[in-house]
Amino acid sequence: MSNDDLKNKLQRACDNTRALENEIGKVLVGQRDVVREAIVAMIAGGCALFEGVPGLGKTLFIRSLAQAINGTFSRIQFTPDLMPADITGTNILVENEQGRKEFQFQQGPIFANVVLADEINRATPKTQSALLEAMQEHSVTVGGATRKLEGMFFVLATQNPLEMEGTYPLPEAQLDRFFCKVAVPYPTEDELFNIAKNAPTRKVTEIKPVITPQDVLDAGALADQIPIADDVLRSIVRIVRNTRPEEPNAPETIKRFVRYGCSPRAALALASAAKISAMLDGRFNASQEDVVRSARSILRHRIVLNFEGQAEGVSTDALVDDVLNAEKNKKLG
Repeated sequence: MSNDDLKNKLQRACDNTRALENEIGKVLVGQRDVVREAIVAMIAGGCALFEGVPGLGKTLFIRSLAQAINGTFSRIQFTPDLMPADITGTNILVENEQGRKEFQFQQGPIFANVVLADEINRATPKTQSALLEAMQEHSVTVGGATRKLEGMFFVLATQNPLEMEGTYPLPEAQLDRFFCKVAVPYPTEDELFNIAKNAPTRKVTEIKPVITPQDVLDAGALADQIPIADDVLRSIVRIVRNTRPEEPNAPETIKRFVRYGCSPRAALALASAAKISAMLDGRFNASQEDVVRSARSILRHRIVLNFEGQAEGVSTDALVDDVLNAEKNKKLG
């Protein structure tokens, strides 16, 4: 592929991202970092977990994203009585044209381009685990038969803070399968004023398709070609390793407050996010700044606190910052 072709594809990916962000901005005030982190996860072919108190626009954003992509969309409202078959689908007994009865697979809502798993931590762990295979292998196994989830597949799950009533913590194995965890903040004073002032107008605003699922897949294929220097990759490896308390070079806060650090998936996700971040900025090389920009969302949900860390109310974001600062000091030294 020639340099001109690469530049054209890079420009197309940037233009598509801007168009997507602008279209979503018609109904969602602010939250630009939230939107960008979700787009990075989508291009990477991963899944995103959104955490924030009710009423911050998480569901509105995800629905708007699906409409702007012009893909198939399904919403699963997680409740304590939801069963795994309600997500994946199940075999049902039907009568064929010859009058014979046979089992036929009825697809569940997981078979879509964009899947909203709303309030995922209100369902029991058994039901939460129904997403594991789909998120990792992009396939669903029911009744001994495995069915592929073809094309673009993107799960966006929302959850309320765990201290709220009626919630179940997600298993660590499932948390690790989320490409990133996006912390949805409260709007600023100006943003809240804008929301209140324009509420009637935004209710009737129609989101128009601006890109296709194939555009997302093409952007992911282009991101795979973005080079990343060995020293940047080594830095990613050190950052991930230093989230583990048994590592001799880990910060003291990690050794004191962390039970388990990040898995190898974190290194893969951080490298992928750095490449996509560079691509969306119109650059064909991933830098250390891209790594730092993506580190919190990639690592925060993969760090498991020990009892002391939980009792002290330690923030995993603060621990990630400690690791990043230690890496920065190492480079400066």
